[in-house]
Amino acid sequence: MKSIFLIQGDLPFPPVALALSQPNGLLAAGGDLSPERLLEAYRQGIFPWFNEDDPILWWSPNPRMVLLPREFKISASLRKILRKGAFEVRFDSAFEQVMRACAAPREGQSGTWILEDMIAAYCELHRRGYAHSVETWMGGELVGGLYGMALGKMFYGESMFSRRANASKIAISHLCQQLELWDFGMIDCQMNTPHLASLGAREIPRDVFIHRLQELIHYPNLPSQWASPAPIIF
Repeated sequence: MKSIFLIQGDLPFPPVALALSQPNGLLAAGGDLSPERLLEAYRQGIFPWFNEDDPILWWSPNPRMVLLPREFKISASLRKILRKGAFEVRFDSAFEQVMRACAAPREGQSGTWILEDMIAAYCELHRRGYAHSVETWMGGELVGGLYGMALGKMFYGESMFSRRANASKIAISHLCQQLELWDFGMIDCQMNTPHLASLGAREIPRDVFIHRLQELIHYPNLPSQWASPAPIIF
């Protein structure tokens, strides 16, 4: 029977092929949330996800849910909202606010995996130019958005939130169009959900994901602070 690996000190991650099938993708426990450890994880297709009373848990599920920027689906109703221009979209202007909004309690959920240690770790990655936020604003109020990691031409989506109808969809619409302009190849969505599938995301085998990932992360990184996107015609 397979078991998960315990990471202590500077021990590297085990190969992702050794991850469990049940629960899908659980690979290792332990380690820390230092920038170096997190970057090592993302470069290998591994991400942290754990609850408050758990040790740090590291995952690499098979199959992997991904969204290719050019395959993002804009429904007719969303296209109409985008053309009205009632929302302002910004990049990297309120990273910690976005993380905390994503961490806020949601209907039907008793807790959050975005804990204070996680917020501190990703805010440090944001300061170093690896973590980014896409924000939807209305009347000067932050009403939706998402955050994630960028390495080379690979984007790793982490979480999103909405305080107004369609606010997170507007954020991901602008992200996908901007990433397509920058020639990004893939957005990691981690796990399959009906919501992501409705936006055009699909599952691919983990080995295909890792092979493509290794190509994309070796491009030069974009500037550390992303400028807010120019208006795009949808």
